[in-house]
Amino acid sequence: MKPISYTNLFEIRVRFADVDPMGVAYYAHYLRWFEIGRTEFLRQLGIPYKEVEKSGVSYPVTEVKVKYSAPVVYDELIKIRTWLGFIKKASLKMEYEIVNADTDEFHAEGYTIHAAVEGGGKIVRISDRLLSLLAE
Repeated sequence: MKPISYTNLFEIRVRFADVDPMGVAYYAHYLRWFEIGRTEFLRQLGIPYKEVEKSGVSYPVTEVKVKYSAPVVYDELIKIRTWLGFIKKASLKMEYEIVNADTDEFHAEGYTIHAAVEGGGKIVRISDRLLSLLAE
């Protein structure tokens, strides 16, 4: 496990809709769990994502990576660990780990990189408010 300064932990139960016929979580659901972790990270900082979007700037994913280590199974309670990897003038990186909430068994790790863009798709600077919250 990596040393992490500020982390959001969010627990979620793996639902039947998350798994394949073998009872194993479908690989793409990890990206949904990353999104949940990211939005809860921002909410914990005091800026829900819907407020971020009201500013006219959105943060689409420009790059994603997931490394799977052990399968997540139906009805398992997992923790999504989320933290800021880096922040630049117009982009940021969020990092994630998925672990079993009871045993801390490691399931997956990954990251998403986001660009700050205005409505027309123009790359812009990250807002001062978001920068100050993330920099703390």
